[in-house]
Amino acid sequence: MMHRVLALAWSFAFIVAASDVHAADLQADTLDAFNQYVALTESRMDTELHGKSDFLWIDQLPESDRREAYRRLERGEFVISRLETRKAGREIDVPHGLIHHWIGTILIPGTSVDKVVTLMQGYDRYQTLYAPNVRQSRTITRDGDHFTASLQLFMKKVISVVLNTDNDIRYTRLGSTRAHVRSFTTKITELQNAGSSSEVELPAGRDSGFLWRFNNYCSLEERGEGTFVQCESISLSRGIPTGLGWIVGPFVTSIPRESLEFTLGHMRSALVAGR
Repeated sequence: MMHRVLALAWSFAFIVAASDVHAADLQADTLDAFNQYVALTESRMDTELHGKSDFLWIDQLPESDRREAYRRLERGEFVISRLETRKAGREIDVPHGLIHHWIGTILIPGTSVDKVVTLMQGYDRYQTLYAPNVRQSRTITRDGDHFTASLQLFMKKVISVVLNTDNDIRYTRLGSTRAHVRSFTTKITELQNAGSSSEVELPAGRDSGFLWRFNNYCSLEERGEGTFVQCESISLSRGIPTGLGWIVGPFVTSIPRESLEFTLGHMRSALVAGR
C-alpha cells in the first residue's frame, strides 16, 4: 500500500512540475546577452578563417594536449570540450537564461571534404540519417550555397520534448580542402502533446525554454588521412528554476553535449558506410 501511495505522490509531483516548466518566456535582455556572446565568438572564428590563428581548435591546444587529441581522433574517438567566450576577461551575464557552448571534432578516414559537404547539404535525408533525434526534415530553399531547412527535433531526458525549427545555413569554400558552415535557427517552437489529437504548437519564446536559440558552426579540413570535421555549437535555454532541476537540469546540461556527439557520430558512420 505504501508503495502505491508513494507512486501516486511521485506521479502527481511529476505532473505538477512538468506543467510548471511551461512558465518560461524569452526576455529581451536574455536574447541581447546571447547575441553579444555570439558576436564575440564569431569575431574569434573570423581570425581562424582568415589565417590569423589555427583553422582547427585542436591545433590551438598546448603541444601535449594536441598530440593526445590527434591520437584519439585516429582511434575513431571524439574530442569534445566545453568552451566559454568572455568579454574583456569577464563572464558574460545572461539574465534568466543559460548559454551552452561546446566544440567537437572527429576524423572521417578516407573521405573528401566534398563528400562531407554533400552529406551535410542533404537536409531531406536528415530524418533518416539522424533518427530519432530528427523526426522530420526538408529543404525549404536553396540558392547556391545558401539553404533554408525545416527540422523537427526530438529530445528526451525524464520527459520528451519535440521542437519545430527553421534554419538558415551558409556554406563557404576556403580553397579545395577547406570549408566552413554557419547554421542559425530562425524559429524554434515547441509542440505540446506532440503526436496526439491535442497537439499544439506553442508561441515561439513562450514555452518550456529547453531551447530558445541554436547556432552551429562547422569547419572542415581535408588532409591525407581523411577529413577533420569540427562543429562548434552555441545554444540558449532557460535557467534552472528552483525545485525543477530534476526535469530542466538534464536538458540544459547534458543534451547539448550529447546532441553534438550524436550528430558527429552519425555523420561519420554514414560517410564511412558510403551512403
